[in-house]
Amino acid sequence: MQNSTDLLITHLKALADPVRLRLLALCVRGEVTVSELTEVTAQSQPRISQHLKQLCNAGLLERFRDGQFSYYRLSLGREQATQRRRLFALLPADEPLFERDFEALCELRASQGRTLPRQDDEDLRRLHHALIELTVAAPLGDLLDIGCGQGRILKLLGSRAQRAVGVDIDADARQLARAELLLAGIENCSLRKGDMYKLPFADGEFDTVLLDDVLATATQPVAAIKEARRILKPGGRLLLLAQAGNADLDALQKHFVTWCRSANLRLAPPRRVPTREPRWLLAVATPVSSKTEAA
Repeated sequence: MQNSTDLLITHLKALADPVRLRLLALCVRGEVTVSELTEVTAQSQPRISQHLKQLCNAGLLERFRDGQFSYYRLSLGREQATQRRRLFALLPADEPLFERDFEALCELRASQGRTLPRQDDEDLRRLHHALIELTVAAPLGDLLDIGCGQGRILKLLGSRAQRAVGVDIDADARQLARAELLLAGIENCSLRKGDMYKLPFADGEFDTVLLDDVLATATQPVAAIKEARRILKPGGRLLLLAQAGNADLDALQKHFVTWCRSANLRLAPPRRVPTREPRWLLAVATPVSSKTEAA
């Protein structure tokens, strides 16, 4: 048989159990810990762990550590991605048990305080509008949000990306971001611990990289920008976002120009958001081509 047929048989065998189907239906929604899966499904921890091991061995789920927790989520690898999507599409959308499990997971995270207060901020909405405009000008593709914090921007842009990853050094912020993404129904996002000076990603892995309000306080802003450029795909875009008081924006804009020039990036004219009494500076930078550099 062809390899694709063998893989399909492996997947179907892994899913030939009601509990594993429930686990997969939850992990489709986002990143979940063993303890959460144990509590939601009312199964023993050893049994859940064994089921998760089978799903990982079949290539349907992947496991990773974040601080003291181990998380499980859908495999984000691109190999056999089309086949996995077709397989997941077979999960019944109207299965009451799956919906009850998801509601229980949301309630569990809410009871642990893993939700953010809702904001009604007109200036923040203008920032969101400006960011969305960038996705209209060019698709996000694979997105990395460096300094994602509690995931507000990641939640806004995640559904517009093919794949979205948020990186932050704050474990509590990452947990809040996971809860927000789960409640928002954004299933293609992942959260990781990471150092912006040494990111755990391969060269040229992302189409869009957002430096999310981290440069103004960075000790080595040029090094952070160069690391972000390293993981950009050819033709990719680097988004620079910084929040500052009105008196700091002129100086910050000059810094953007200097930093990007040092990193061999071409900076488009930064945008102040909102236009009147601005609170943010938003800019787009692209790598300078080898031909331009040679000239």
